[in-house]
Amino acid sequence: MVDAMSAKVLVVDDSPEVISMLNEMLTLNGFQVFIALGGEQALSISAQITPDMILMDAMMPGMSGFEACEQLKASPELMNIPVIFMTGLSDTEDIVKGFDAGGVDYITKPIRHEELLVRMRSHLGNAKRAAHAHQVMDGQGLMTLCIASNGEVEWATPQIYRIFGDQVEQLGTRLQASLQGRAPGDEPVMVQVNDDQVRCHLIDQDESGRCLLKVDDPRQPDDSTKLVHSFGLTEREAEVLLWIVHGKTNKEIAQILGLSPRTINKHLEQVFRKMQVDNRTSAAFTALQCISQRLDVSEAM
Repeated sequence: MVDAMSAKVLVVDDSPEVISMLNEMLTLNGFQVFIALGGEQALSISAQITPDMILMDAMMPGMSGFEACEQLKASPELMNIPVIFMTGLSDTEDIVKGFDAGGVDYITKPIRHEELLVRMRSHLGNAKRAAHAHQVMDGQGLMTLCIASNGEVEWATPQIYRIFGDQVEQLGTRLQASLQGRAPGDEPVMVQVNDDQVRCHLIDQDESGRCLLKVDDPRQPDDSTKLVHSFGLTEREAEVLLWIVHGKTNKEIAQILGLSPRTINKHLEQVFRKMQVDNRTSAAFTALQCISQRLDVSEAM
């Protein structure tokens, strides 16, 4: 039985039989079930309740499931909801269309209950972990975004939207074109957004080409400058500390920077001494507090 933890699931289908079957099955497995009979209604209900997951019929009269999903993903408030497409279509072109629209998975009709529950559990777990990471970054004022291999912004922290507004998608597209052949730890990428030159740091990249990036506020000193100014760190010590903030181990930092783990340990000894902390966790927390503060630019120069 799926550990649903009362997750809210929106079922979108124009078939009464499918809706009845899924409503009964999901309710028995502990989910809160909401129903929409079409794409427009799904958008309206999603805006009101923010479901934890959406099971979306691909082909419906009026607005198709593909179109509804694209509109969901265009909304910063709703874009992180995982959408699983339910379809009688098995052609590769239709499957690709579902993923291009922003779906995380698909399941073919007739629906096999156990298979659907397993897929739901997996994607709900992924969404929960991602949401926790977003909350941590949001709470610490970090400017972070994730872009897909095609340059589409999958998510971004609120600070990104506050500073760049409707230019966030443009930022993602320009970043995608500049990230070819780059790896975490390489020199920052500079992209033009309106009148600003924006410095972006590649933090991580997965096998599908999805990239996690830290973006510097163009109207603020970069994070390394803040740490150097606040704690008297060297540039290399600040660089090591920033990788600690982003969750990297000493071994990973050594690989990224082309140094030995022993050298990383030596740098961290100096970091701890200068910051007057005893461990990595305290150093990361103190660094995050420093990074989240807005400085008078003249003070950090």
